[in-house]
Amino acid sequence: MSESRLALKHLVREPVEAGQTPPLLLLLHGVGSNEEDLFALAPYLDKRFLVVSARAPVALDYGGYGWFRIDFTPRGMSADIGQAKRSLSMLPGFVEGLVETYGADAGRVYLAGFSQGAMMSLALLLTRPEKLAGVVAMSGRLAADVLEGEPDREALEGKPVLVTHGLYDPVLPIENGRAARDHLKTLPVKLTYREYPMGHEVSMESLRDVTGWLSAALDAGLT
Repeated sequence: MSESRLALKHLVREPVEAGQTPPLLLLLHGVGSNEEDLFALAPYLDKRFLVVSARAPVALDYGGYGWFRIDFTPRGMSADIGQAKRSLSMLPGFVEGLVETYGADAGRVYLAGFSQGAMMSLALLLTRPEKLAGVVAMSGRLAADVLEGEPDREALEGKPVLVTHGLYDPVLPIENGRAARDHLKTLPVKLTYREYPMGHEVSMESLRDVTGWLSAALDAGLT
C-alpha cells in the first residue's frame, strides 16, 4: 500500500471483539482542533466499532488543523474552497486505506464529524455515497460550494443520516443546521434531525443521541 492511502495522521480504538471484521467509525474534527478532540468521545461509542479519529491535513497559522482555511475579512468569512475540495478528495482513499490496514468492513463505514468535519462528512456522503453506510453531522452546515454535479440518488437511497445542532450556536447559527436538514429532505436518505439547547458543542444530551443512533444503525445493518 502506498503511504498516501493513510496520509492523515490518526488515532485508533480497536473494537472489543478481536478477530471479527468490525464496522469502521471515522471521526472528523472541526477547524483549529486535532485528532485528539473527538477521540475523547471514544469511551462512549459502541464497542463494536473500530474508531479512528483523523487529523485534518491543513496546518493553521493560529494553531491546530483544518480541512480548509477560513479567513475573516471586512466582507465576512472567506473559505478556501480549493483547499476544501483537495481535502475531500483525500477521504475516499483514506477510508480505503483504513479498511485495508485495520481489517474493517468496507460495507459498514460510518462518518461522524463536528463543525468543519461535519461539512466534510456531508460532502463525502453526497459525492461518494457508495463509500459510506451512514453519517453523523454535528453542528455543521452543507458546504454547497464544494459539491460538484448532482448526487447519485440511487446510491443515497435509505442511507441513515443524523444531523444535530445547537439552538444557541454562535459560530454556525441554527439556520445552518436547518438548511442542511431541508436539503437532505429532498434526497432519499433516512434523515434524523435534532436540535438542542446548546452552543457550538457536543452536549451530553446530544452525545447520548449520537451514540444511540450509531448503535441502532449498526443493529439495523445486521438484520
